[in-house]
Amino acid sequence: MGKLNLVAEPGKQEIVVSRVFDAPRELVFKAYTDPEAIPQWWGPRRLTTTVDQMEVKPGGIWRYIEQDADGNEFAFHGVYHGILAPEKLIYTFEFEGMPGHVALATVTFEESDGKTILTDSSVFQSVEDRDGMLSSGMEEGATELMERFAELLEKLTNKS
Repeated sequence: MGKLNLVAEPGKQEIVVSRVFDAPRELVFKAYTDPEAIPQWWGPRRLTTTVDQMEVKPGGIWRYIEQDADGNEFAFHGVYHGILAPEKLIYTFEFEGMPGHVALATVTFEESDGKTILTDSSVFQSVEDRDGMLSSGMEEGATELMERFAELLEKLTNKS
């Protein structure tokens, strides 16, 4: 159940990542959009994530800063364009280390038998941008991020 599925068709500007979580959709959506929860799952374990800004509303800005053990910072930001809780989020995603390379992400949360299928479809400005994201270690990073998210959901599910 907990395996990441990544699809990047040759010549297309899109990456689709999906994973099934053993948690109800409302909980998955809440954990995905809660600024208190983000540092517990967003990014690799070797980095510390801080939420600088997170206004989950249309036109709202999000910005996360990751920091490594040496104090180097890596920031990401975007703007929320659509929110249909607990079904869908639409937002932009940009790594501040490579400004101007913006992706549009549509994340859906589909409930099935008490589990949630999370699907993140990211459309890049060009095939080159998409391929650059793939070659940056994105699949490994997404796998770890989703593993951490599953761990958080398990803790939250056991609390209830």
